[in-house]
Amino acid sequence: MLHSAAAVIAPVVALVLAVGGRAAFAANADAGHEKAQVCVACHGPQGNSTNPAVPSLAGQPHQFIVTALFLFREGNRKDPQMTPIAANLSNADLNDLATYFSAQKSVPPKPMVDPERASAGKRLSEKYYCVQCHGPALLGQQHIPRLAGQQAEYLRTQLRGFKSSTRFDMDGVMTSAAQPLSDADIEVLAEYLSGLR
Repeated sequence: MLHSAAAVIAPVVALVLAVGGRAAFAANADAGHEKAQVCVACHGPQGNSTNPAVPSLAGQPHQFIVTALFLFREGNRKDPQMTPIAANLSNADLNDLATYFSAQKSVPPKPMVDPERASAGKRLSEKYYCVQCHGPALLGQQHIPRLAGQQAEYLRTQLRGFKSSTRFDMDGVMTSAAQPLSDADIEVLAEYLSGLR
């Protein structure tokens, strides 16, 4: 059964205030590092993925990581690997993991070498307002993820999922934003974003 956006958003906001507010001061980066060792197999050392289909977590906003893990834990967002891993995480685990990964330096996979495609990608990110929510440098903010330096294949998959309405979208913003994107736009955007430093 699909949950309404309001039914999903209210618990997420409450969790972020509880976990990301007072508890953030008690977060333990060392505990986060230890807990993150299980994540390395897929997300790479220090959260820098080497698998094109798996997102990098390094440098993601703290609140975004907490929110994403919460959504996996509660079953709103589903993934064959992440759902069972997140199912047993406590709020303290979410906070410790977010503290650790958000402090890691992002190492983008590779820069875009074609200047014309890079220029087209920049134009698309402005035309479709990516920079409005994800920030001018596309580094993410609050519960909105960093796009700069993310795996291109992962970005393609997520954009296609939003466009086809098969990817969970808490408030519908990304589903709406992806509708006008052509397949070619998605390719150019994914390559551009992945190559940003």
